[in-house]
Amino acid sequence: MATDIVRIGRALLSVSDKTGLLDLARALEPFGVDLLSTGGTAAALNAAGFAVVDVAQMTGFPEMMDGRVKTLHPRVHGGLLAIRSDPAHQAAMIVNGIAPIDLLVVNLYPFEDTLKRGAPFEDRVENIDIGGPTMIRSAAKNHDDVVVIVDVNDYPALIDELQRGDGTTSLAFRRRLAQKAFARTATYDSAISNWLARETHEPAPKWRAFGGVLHPSFGALRYGENPQQRAALYLTAEARAGVATARQMQGKELSYNNINDTDAAYELVAEFDPAEGPAAAIIKHANPCGVAIGASLLEAYEKALSSDPVSAFGGVVALNRKIDVASARKIVEIFTEVIIAPDADDEALAILAAKKNLRLLLAGSLPDPRAPSPAVRSVAGGLLVQDRDNGAIEEGALKVVTKRSPSSREMADLTFAWAVAKHVKSNAIVYARDRATVGLGAGQMSRVDSARLAARKAEEAAEMAGWPEPLTRGSVVASDAFFPFADGLVATIEAGATAVIQPGGSVRDAEVIAVADEADVAMVFTGMRHFRH
Repeated sequence: MATDIVRIGRALLSVSDKTGLLDLARALEPFGVDLLSTGGTAAALNAAGFAVVDVAQMTGFPEMMDGRVKTLHPRVHGGLLAIRSDPAHQAAMIVNGIAPIDLLVVNLYPFEDTLKRGAPFEDRVENIDIGGPTMIRSAAKNHDDVVVIVDVNDYPALIDELQRGDGTTSLAFRRRLAQKAFARTATYDSAISNWLARETHEPAPKWRAFGGVLHPSFGALRYGENPQQRAALYLTAEARAGVATARQMQGKELSYNNINDTDAAYELVAEFDPAEGPAAAIIKHANPCGVAIGASLLEAYEKALSSDPVSAFGGVVALNRKIDVASARKIVEIFTEVIIAPDADDEALAILAAKKNLRLLLAGSLPDPRAPSPAVRSVAGGLLVQDRDNGAIEEGALKVVTKRSPSSREMADLTFAWAVAKHVKSNAIVYARDRATVGLGAGQMSRVDSARLAARKAEEAAEMAGWPEPLTRGSVVASDAFFPFADGLVATIEAGATAVIQPGGSVRDAEVIAVADEADVAMVFTGMRHFRH
């Protein structure tokens, strides 16, 4: 039977992160708590004048094997696991000289940090904590009698609990901390196991775990996609620049939809190497409504905006270079929810700061669009896991299948459109001209509907701008998957496309190619599709 109130008489402190350690030890002193510790933690406490017993002195065994073995001992785990109200457990403690440990404070070797900084394999292995997780699990299992702390941010709550309870803790308090302790070891182990799966090129491990820590800034969100859904953002051990690792410089709290759209925008704009030109992407509901490369960020943004200025209102803007004054001034002319970029000039920051509600995120760098990374989606009763789509086609690998080959200008636009199509929900059709989208069709059940929708959007943009004709006239088009019938291609030709890029592989490829030849349209096959559901 669990006892609600438990007094802390003995504590074991063994921490990698020494933040707040001395303040915690100082708070335990008035309650007469005896301190046990290990290695560097014991040294830090001794240097500060605290009376502390080294675990090696208690167990009778020195730390050995470069510190790999120090707490794996019955006198440690017996002190944590013994049920205080069980006479048999009490008798075993007496016979074996085991004293109870009522408080365990442990934070683990920084394995996740070794992943993020790209440490060598051997360093990562040495930063896999064994004794820490073992003690944490022992203490968390026996939370009826033991308090376990795995987060330095919980020190103030522990101190407050002890002060209110005159050196005691409640069962409810211990149980909350036990849940957090098990979640910490699960997250830690998931980082290790997923890393080893990548290292051993294991595509489908029998057991797969994913874990994260609540984002320190964004954290628990007001709601999810809709107000009736709860949501939160978690950080994983993945070393990938993006919305989760960016600094929010200003603006309102990010919503679930903001985060989702911003991630989509930044992953898209990262397809374009900043050394090859400034790029801008405008996203609405996780789909691009305008993407472009320009001679400057301002030109790239203006070209992207002209693709669909109506949908851009209230969208997310992603840039692949540091925000400058000219682009900042232009972007704030219309309502924008979020801007994300690697960095921003001081003058640009001042311009954006005038829009108090505008959320500005600076990510420091761009994510590598070619790097492998897992993508996880929940389904009823399970998790659906796949690699992130990091496929890319080099120009030399494209296969020209029509009588006419694309011109150099068309080829540049085709490779641009193909990179964009990878980030458009299927069925995806992307019209591009001068390395800018001029019409996008996304998420339609029919590919021909996507082609017609994109063409209609281009016509509307032309009417708004007062152009004599839509920019799809003389454009190229990308299709994320093959044309199952010629009607989809016909729709793009009617819209004015002069060249097409698509995966190929349909049983009707010959029919589609014949239609392209008849219209003097150049077509290239990639041999790779980019479904995005």
